[in-house]
Amino acid sequence: MENLLAMILAGGQGSRLQPLTNDRAKPAVHFAGKYRVIDFVLNNFVNSGFYQVKILTQFKSDSLNRHVSQAWDLNRNLDQYVDMVPAQMRIGNSWYMGTADAIYQNVNLIRDVRPDHVAIFGGDHIYKMAVNQMLQFHINKGALATISAIPVPQDEARSFGVVEVDENGRMIGFEEKPSHPKPMPGRPGWSLASMGNYIFNSKFLVRELLSDSKIANSHHDFGRDILPSIYNHHPVYVYDFNENRIKGENEASQGYWKDIGTLEAFFEANMDCCAVSPIFNLYNSKWPLRTVNWNLPPAKFVFGENDPEGRKGASYDSIVCEGCILSGGRTSHSILSPGCQIHSHALVTDSILFPNVDVGRGARVHRAIVEKGIKIPAGFQVGVNLEKDRERFHVTDTGIVVIAKDTVIEA
Repeated sequence: MENLLAMILAGGQGSRLQPLTNDRAKPAVHFAGKYRVIDFVLNNFVNSGFYQVKILTQFKSDSLNRHVSQAWDLNRNLDQYVDMVPAQMRIGNSWYMGTADAIYQNVNLIRDVRPDHVAIFGGDHIYKMAVNQMLQFHINKGALATISAIPVPQDEARSFGVVEVDENGRMIGFEEKPSHPKPMPGRPGWSLASMGNYIFNSKFLVRELLSDSKIANSHHDFGRDILPSIYNHHPVYVYDFNENRIKGENEASQGYWKDIGTLEAFFEANMDCCAVSPIFNLYNSKWPLRTVNWNLPPAKFVFGENDPEGRKGASYDSIVCEGCILSGGRTSHSILSPGCQIHSHALVTDSILFPNVDVGRGARVHRAIVEKGIKIPAGFQVGVNLEKDRERFHVTDTGIVVIAKDTVIEA
C-alpha cells in the first residue's frame, strides 16, 4: 500500500453552530449519542487501512484534545498514531489564515514523515468513505492532486466550491461559493460540489504551498487559491464520492454526506440516524465506528404495563446510549447520549440530549437540542411554546430549541 499521511483540518470556529460551539471546536460536538463529530473522519482512515494521522487544531480545542487522547490511542510500535497538532506560529506571527496556510505552517510534518501522498480532509462532516478507493483513483489517473466531490442541488451549491470536469474526470473549472453555480452536464438543476477532501502527491503539495506562501494577496486557501491556480497546468482529477462503496451498506445509504455547518443541518443529520432504515447507519459491523469507551452500565427501562401510577419506561424510534435510565418516562424519535435520565411521565420527542441530561417528572421536551448536564425541572416544557422559549433559550428560524451548556432552568 502507498504511504499516505492524513492531515485533518479541525481548527474552524463553527460559529453557525453556536451555542453548541461556545466552548468547544466544531469537530468536538457530540453526535448520535456516544460519538463526537471528529470520530467519523478518523474511522474513515482507520477502516481504510491508514494509521498515520495528524489533526490540526486552533480554536477551543481542549475537549477535542481530551476526546482524541482517550479514544484514539493507536500502536506507536507499529508507527500508528493520531497526533494532535496545535497552532504554533512556526513560520510567522499569525494564526492560520486559510486551509492551505494551516498545512503550510505544518509542512515540517510532511518532511518528517516523507509520505508518497498527503490526504487533507476536513474534520467536521458526517459520512463514510473508503479513502483507499479515492487514493487508488488518484494513482490510476496519474494525478498530482485529486478532489472528492458530490452532486448537490444547484440552489445549495452556492455554499460550496463548484467543480467542472471533462469526460475523463479531469478538472476543467472551479469556483468557490459562486452566486450562480454551473450545472452538471446532462443533469440540469444539480452541481458538482467539492467535499473539501484532497489527496496530493506530497512533493507537489509542498512545492505549491511554498509558492502560494509568497503571494501577498492570496487567501492561502485550497478552494480559493491553490486549486484555481493548478488545474489548468497540472493533472487535477475529481473523484465522484457516489462511486465509493462501503462493505455492508445498502444502496440507499451509499453517497451519504452531511455538512453539519448549521444547527438545522446538525439536527437533521442526527435524526437521520434514528430512522427505521437509517440512511446513515451506525450499526454496520463491517464498518465499525470507534469512539471513547464510556465505561457505563447498560441502558435501563423501568416500570411497565402493571404500574399503579401508569408509569412506563419506553423508547420508540430512538437511540438510547449506555448509562441511560428511563424511569417511567418515554422517548420518541430522539437521541439520548450516555448517562441521561428520563423520569416518570416525562416525554421527549424529536430531540437530541447530550450526555447526563436529566428530564424531570412530567416534563416535556420537543424538537430540542439539550446540552450536557442540563437539568429539566419537573413539569417544565421545552419546544411547546416557542415564544416563551425565545425569552430563555436559543431558538432557530425553523423552531429548534437549543439549551446552552451551564444553563440553569428555574421551574
